[in-house]
Amino acid sequence: MSLRVPLRVVVIGFGMVGGRFVDELLRRDTDNAFDITVLGAEPYEPYNRVLLSDVVAGRTDVAAIGMPMPDLERIDLLRGVAAVAIDRAARVVVADDGTRHPYDHLVLATGSEARIPSLPGLGTVGNSALPAGVHALRTLDDAREIVAATVNTPRAVVVGGGVLGVEAAYGLAARGLDVTIVDGAPSLMARQLDGPAGEVLADGLAAHGVTVRAGVLPSEVLVAGGRVVGVRLGNDDVVAAGLVVMSTGTVPTSRIAQAAGLSTDRGILVGPDLTSPDDGLVCAIGDCAQPPEGSRGLVAEGWDQARRLAERFAEQAAARAAASAESERAGGGLDPGAGPREHLRLPDQGERPSMAVRLGTLLGSQAVSRTPSDRGIETRGTDVVKVKAGDLSIVSMGAAGLGRAPLAGERAVRLADPAAGRFVEAVVADGVLVGATCVGDARVAADLTAAYTRRTPVPVDPAFLLLTPIMPTAAPVDSPEHMPDDAVVCRCNGVTKGEIADCCAEGRDSLEEIAAETRATTGCGSCKEAVCGIAAWAKSSRGELTGEQVPA
Repeated sequence: MSLRVPLRVVVIGFGMVGGRFVDELLRRDTDNAFDITVLGAEPYEPYNRVLLSDVVAGRTDVAAIGMPMPDLERIDLLRGVAAVAIDRAARVVVADDGTRHPYDHLVLATGSEARIPSLPGLGTVGNSALPAGVHALRTLDDAREIVAATVNTPRAVVVGGGVLGVEAAYGLAARGLDVTIVDGAPSLMARQLDGPAGEVLADGLAAHGVTVRAGVLPSEVLVAGGRVVGVRLGNDDVVAAGLVVMSTGTVPTSRIAQAAGLSTDRGILVGPDLTSPDDGLVCAIGDCAQPPEGSRGLVAEGWDQARRLAERFAEQAAARAAASAESERAGGGLDPGAGPREHLRLPDQGERPSMAVRLGTLLGSQAVSRTPSDRGIETRGTDVVKVKAGDLSIVSMGAAGLGRAPLAGERAVRLADPAAGRFVEAVVADGVLVGATCVGDARVAADLTAAYTRRTPVPVDPAFLLLTPIMPTAAPVDSPEHMPDDAVVCRCNGVTKGEIADCCAEGRDSLEEIAAETRATTGCGSCKEAVCGIAAWAKSSRGELTGEQVPA
């Protein structure tokens, strides 16, 4: 008789990355090898934080930003329950409701919090102490409060000119507010764009009613009667506003890890395998984690970490099952009341692990460094930054921007055309695109993103990457029928046209069903139109749109 005890996995955090990890693990857990408990501090189901700026802009309803849920019948999900302590000696997580949750593996997906600068008028640092009218944009509640505030004031100030600040400023202007964006850097999006590109972006925002004040920091938030009335800038200028949105970065949520004696720096330190160097049973993924290569805070990066960790857990569980089967064959079966056989030693038992367990660990470590995903898609491209600001097309990826000089072997070409509202830079090395920045030209941005993520060979003269063709060329694809199956439709999740078509062929052809099965559209959402087009084509090819039968 075989006795298999599931491994207890406790996940702290049920946001975009924590929820994705649980889903990835369940998809691989065909033998019920894991007993999963999830503690989510927010009372909501996972939602797409990337689309909060779309909610502020009025382009997306709150109800439309929910994430596909994992199979809730296979996990113990505690919504609105926060972890308050980790007892590493006892391998137990203590929650704020007094419950205790033992674990064999602990996954920290605690995310990050909005950074609120220390400014006169803001009181004690922290979101809970902000005066009325001052908001961060980090949670669903933040977005709701900002939308409600737009009804009562005609003017707003956005502090911080990064990606989220630009999106928030554009969205508020789209609601009809008089918006000023303030940033201490010489130009907007300084982490992704250098000066000329930032100037093109500033001109584009100005054309949409946003006043840009770059190179100046706020010195005080002006409050009267407990409510914000404006912002004083470093040069003593005062900008009147009844709404102030703080978009000044994030801070990894690592207090619980630090209190448990785990090494932290900016975030929770982890190795290449996403495991804490202090405790092999504790891992961290997403915004809270600080791997050796650093973190850009992008959701695609967190999702890739979730996939890699789930893959490693699943392979280690498979090795454990193989070792159990080997033990059964060698000993003629296991006594249901007995513990593990002596020759099956796990790494945490203080001795050299058994060969089967070491093999599983080796497979797991290889899974971390392997570049193809579980769907065979190259994971390159998790560093693509795409700003959601209507017709302002802003994309940055890889080795570009930041005023960086090309490295040895790299060649950079650029087109600066402020009068036309565009800036394009491409960096190539070894015959492929290794970085690009594009402002103001959506078609070129799409071509560069495809070339970067798919590592397609670039022209001998990389200057051809900067412009769309002006000579007669083959007609662009006008139907999904002519798209190759391996064409990536959803960049955030690496979903191809073939995967979407296969999903539709199995009868799951609504947008919700496609999102649940393939995860397409659950990232930045920019692929929704393409996914709907493929679904409509798939239905049409089966004769379902017209009611006609497809000829045999």
